Amino acid sequence: MAILIRGGTVVNADRAFRADVLCDGDKVVAVGPALAAPAGAEIIDAGGQYVMPGGIDPHTHMNLPFMGTVTQDDFFTGTAAGLSGGNTTIIDFVIPNPQQPLLEAYHQWRGWAEKAAGDYSFHVAITWWSDKVHEEMGTLVRNHGVNSFKHFMAYKNAIMADDETLVKSFRRALELGAIPTVHAENGELVYQLQQDLLRQGISGPRAHPLSRPPAVEAEAANRAIAIANVLNTPLYIVHVSCKESLDAITRARAAGQRVYGEALAGHLIVDDSVYDHPDFDFAAGHVMSPPFRSREHQKALWQGLQGGNLHTTATDHCTFCAEQKAAGRNDFTKIPNGCGGVEDRMAVIWDEGVNSGKLTPSEFVRVTSANAAQIFNIYPRKGLIAAGSDADIVVWDPEGSRTISAKTQFAKGGFNVFEGRTVKGIPSTTVAAGKVVFHRGELRAVEGAGRHIDRPAFAPVTAR
Repeated sequence: MAILIRGGTVVNADRAFRADVLCDGDKVVAVGPALAAPAGAEIIDAGGQYVMPGGIDPHTHMNLPFMGTVTQDDFFTGTAAGLSGGNTTIIDFVIPNPQQPLLEAYHQWRGWAEKAAGDYSFHVAITWWSDKVHEEMGTLVRNHGVNSFKHFMAYKNAIMADDETLVKSFRRALELGAIPTVHAENGELVYQLQQDLLRQGISGPRAHPLSRPPAVEAEAANRAIAIANVLNTPLYIVHVSCKESLDAITRARAAGQRVYGEALAGHLIVDDSVYDHPDFDFAAGHVMSPPFRSREHQKALWQGLQGGNLHTTATDHCTFCAEQKAAGRNDFTKIPNGCGGVEDRMAVIWDEGVNSGKLTPSEFVRVTSANAAQIFNIYPRKGLIAAGSDADIVVWDPEGSRTISAKTQFAKGGFNVFEGRTVKGIPSTTVAAGKVVFHRGELRAVEGAGRHIDRPAFAPVTAR
C-alpha cells in the first residue's frame, strides 16, 4: 500500500523544506509540494511536524552473550523498541569468542537477528588473529555485506585485541575497503586499577569509574589513531566519552587523518553522580564502559558534535535486569556492563540538543542518521528522504512530550538511565520499509519484518 505523508517540513542533513512525501512499497517515490494520493493510499497528516529520515543507531548489542549472561533485549524486542523511538535501522556487533571462526559467529548472529522488526546490519569484532581470520575477513566483505570490523582494546583475558592484532586487522581492512572501529580503553590499565581498588576494599559500583578514568580512554584512542595513521587506515572510535579522547580525534582530523567519533546519548545526558547513589541497583544499573563522566566532559562532547569532530550518536544498547547486575554486588568487576537507550536516543538528543539551540534540525538529522549512513556506506539508501531512498521515515512532533520511564518503555530490562526526564519533541509516526510501525503511542512492530542491510566495501585507500 502507498503512503502519503502530507503537509510536513522535510528535514534532511543539508536543508529543510515544505513538501509531501510519497512512499510505494519500501521506497520513497516522490518528494514535492501538493502530491496527489494514489487510490487506496494511507494518508498521514504531518501538519506542524517535521518529516525526517528514520534514525540509524550504529552501536547496539541485542541478544548479546556477555559476562556470563545474555542481554534482556533480543533482536525483536530491541528493534521494536527502537522503532517506537524513531530508529529504523541498527548496526549491531558479531563478537566471536577467541579462537571461534568469524563466519561461524556471523551466521550465529544472523540467525538470532531473523526475528528483528527493523532493518539491521553488523560490525564484526576481531577478537583473535590467524591466517583464517585474515581469510574470513575477506569473505565477510565480499560475500556478506560487512564493511567494518570492531576491536576491543579493553576486557583483558576475554576479547581484548593486542597491538599485533590491531595492526594486522587494520592493514587487512585497508586492503578490503573496510573501516576499523575501536572501543578505546587501555585494558591492561583497567585491569590493574580494578585489582588495586578491590585490594583497598572498594568493591561497589562507585569503583567502576575510578577504574576507567579519562586518561585510560585517551591513551587507547591516541594509540589507535597512531596505528591508523602509520597504516593510512580510516578509523571510527565508538562511544567517545571524554574531552581527552575528543581532543585526540580533533588533532588527527586537523592533520588530515580520516578519524570519526561516536557519542552515546547517555554520555551526552547522564553524569557520573549516578555512581554515588546509595541504592546498589540504581548505581549498578548505570555501569557501562566507558562510564558516565562529569559535566565538563558532557559539555566537550556537545561541542564535538557542534564542531564536526564527533559525527554520530548511538546508544550501545545492552540491557541487563537488576538480577543480572546483582552478580557484582560484592565485586564491581562482575557487574554486567551495559545500559539501554535505543528507544530514547532521538528524543533526548532533540530535547537537549535542538531545544537548547545546540543543534539545528538538519544537524540533528546529520548526527542521528545521515552521517552513520555515509560513514558505513549505505547512503543515500538510508539517512535521506529523496526519491529512491528507503521508506524509513519518522514524523516528528516538536510540540509533543513524554516522560521517560522504565514502567512505560517497550525495551526490556526494567531500568532506564533517563528515568523521569520529560522530553519535548517525540515521534508521532514511524514508517519502516514503507509500513507504519508506530503511530501515536501504538507499536505495530512485526517480528521478522526487518531486513539485513548489506554495506558495500569502500574503494581501498592507496597505501603510502
